[in-house]
Amino acid sequence: MIAIFVAGTGTEVGKTWIATRLIATLRERGHAVSARKPAQSFAPSELGHTDAELLGAATGESPFIVCPERRWYGTPMAPPMAAAALGRPPFTVAELARETKLVGLTILEGAGGPRSPLAVDGDNVDFARAVGARLVVLVADAGLGVINAVELSTAAFHGFETVVMLNRFTAHDALHGANRAWLERSGHRVTATIDELADHLETRLS
Repeated sequence: MIAIFVAGTGTEVGKTWIATRLIATLRERGHAVSARKPAQSFAPSELGHTDAELLGAATGESPFIVCPERRWYGTPMAPPMAAAALGRPPFTVAELARETKLVGLTILEGAGGPRSPLAVDGDNVDFARAVGARLVVLVADAGLGVINAVELSTAAFHGFETVVMLNRFTAHDALHGANRAWLERSGHRVTATIDELADHLETRLS
């Protein structure tokens, strides 16, 4: 069993978009892939398009296999805050880890940035460590602010092998190209397309 943790430098950087397309590409290449999201919070209007539902559609799994139904929180806050706001019991990183059943090659998606709360006693980094993630895919927007965001996020994931995925990257955009070059000179492994990311993961998982 191999766990790949998909993290973001923050919210709204495209973690789920990247995760679903990575799953589709790996499956097209002949890999059996499952998806897991330990807990999700969402606005009620998002039902039908929550992260767990999108990930499940990509893998062919039930969204309640991707994320246990008791870990669905219908208010847009960090999961432990959403649970409290809804009057539901608190939960720990250890509980989430026990509930997360890895199957073969598993794409795990967190919530928010590296240090965003995922449980009452820990964050995304703590969860990735608890489930023994082998590699972290760090999704970052390719534009202004990406260098600072990547440096802070990879520092939070110290001890993990991390590959940066620049979302919304445009090859002819001078800023995007300069950001990628700077990050690579700083020692980061950087990808900018789903195929490039899948290529890298295949080399690391073989």
